[in-house]
Amino acid sequence: MADPKGFLTTGREVARTRPVEERVRDWNEVYVPGSLLPVISKQAGRCMDCGIPFCHNGCPLGNLIPEWNDYAWRGDWQAASERLHATNNFPEFTGRLCPAPCESACVLGINQDPVTIKNVEVTIVDKAWEAGDVTPQPPERLSGKTVAVIGSGPAGLAAAQQLTRAGHTVAVYERADRIGGLLRYGIPEFKMEKRHINRRIEQMRAEGTKFRTEVEIGRDIDGAKLRGRYDAVVVAAGATTSRDLPVPGRELRGIHFAMEYLPVANKVQEGDYVAPTITAEGKHVVVIGGGDTGADCVGTAHRQGALSVTQLEIMPRPGEERAAGQPWPTFPMLYKVTSAHEEGGERVYSVSTTHFEGDEEGRVQWLHLVEVEFKGGKLEQKPGTERRIPAQLVTLAMGFTGTDRANGLVEQLGLELDARGNIARDGSYATNVPGVFVAGDAGRGQSLIVWAIAEGRSAARAVDRYLTGTSTLPAPIRPTDRALAV
Repeated sequence: MADPKGFLTTGREVARTRPVEERVRDWNEVYVPGSLLPVISKQAGRCMDCGIPFCHNGCPLGNLIPEWNDYAWRGDWQAASERLHATNNFPEFTGRLCPAPCESACVLGINQDPVTIKNVEVTIVDKAWEAGDVTPQPPERLSGKTVAVIGSGPAGLAAAQQLTRAGHTVAVYERADRIGGLLRYGIPEFKMEKRHINRRIEQMRAEGTKFRTEVEIGRDIDGAKLRGRYDAVVVAAGATTSRDLPVPGRELRGIHFAMEYLPVANKVQEGDYVAPTITAEGKHVVVIGGGDTGADCVGTAHRQGALSVTQLEIMPRPGEERAAGQPWPTFPMLYKVTSAHEEGGERVYSVSTTHFEGDEEGRVQWLHLVEVEFKGGKLEQKPGTERRIPAQLVTLAMGFTGTDRANGLVEQLGLELDARGNIARDGSYATNVPGVFVAGDAGRGQSLIVWAIAEGRSAARAVDRYLTGTSTLPAPIRPTDRALAV
């Protein structure tokens, strides 16, 4: 146990963010550089090293949280990094982007503020990079087997790294011009600077993983032909089909999917554009969708100089305390104020968009909405609550409906889909096609980055067993979905 009295003597303290007026003028990460280190050891000491550490079950990766908390408290950062990387290929990603279901499952959280697990995690890995403790781990020998990984998001990268370290020759195919998937072009720079992705890619290259950018399987290479060229294929193409809003006026200019808007802003930071082709500058912005993607749109609009930002959500505002139906240690739906929300804007709950209104040139100018409520399990409009709000840029951030079907990949490989439109797989991540496996959102549906990494690791072990009959890769830890209702 780290500090036997830590949870009694030390209160919860989290990373400090830079002042709003400063951070909205740049695209750097919102946290004060180096603000965690002076306090993180004491925060790690709040871990009680429970007899039954529910944080393990709360984390899809099964992270060894009490162990690396103890090392962090003692200042043994190298040992902490070793235990952290034992279950997680990319803790600098999860430490910045994961909503931390582990903290919701923390035993201390039953009647106190939980341990700042996420902040401890990112401090450990950042110090490991600074100390040179994160190094390539190439295989001792090659197996002679080849694997194609389709998609370079967190699931694809995790699967590729594990399979490469197992000795297989792995090629990752990415349709975009850079590696990273939605980590690269969906996550704004102020949430995670892309240098974190770049150095992991260099580590993977040094280990032997090959990367093929601007190659879309299904269009540039036939899926069936790809399967014939490799001993196994891992489909980690994500769930990138955005949910649309089929209401009158949807065709007006200025209405975009979030995944049309956010990548353009990221490409400016990559140096591809001088200015974004879609911008909030000088406009009244409306973001439809109250989740993390919507919050990313809010923060991006602030930095682009929007006149106003309004975020709409069809569901009621969540409570600030656990609901009776979401007891510990489940992941509760709570009212959350992200760094983007701290920067301004209005959040409106229990409303539904009825139609858009434009000007004579076909550009959106107004969004018409109505208040809604649940009655008898059905969502009904409240008469007399119709109104309109200015909207010169609208982003649709209402989630995703499944993997991309437009490129022909699913049909060319002959893959079956489940009832939700995801690629069907069994408990070993195998599809109906021998040698083809699926990991991450493509098979699971829209989910969390921590689930993507966990599935990538698990699918890699399944592929390794398929190719060699056994596997030395870590066995997956499979917590129940019920315990992580997110």
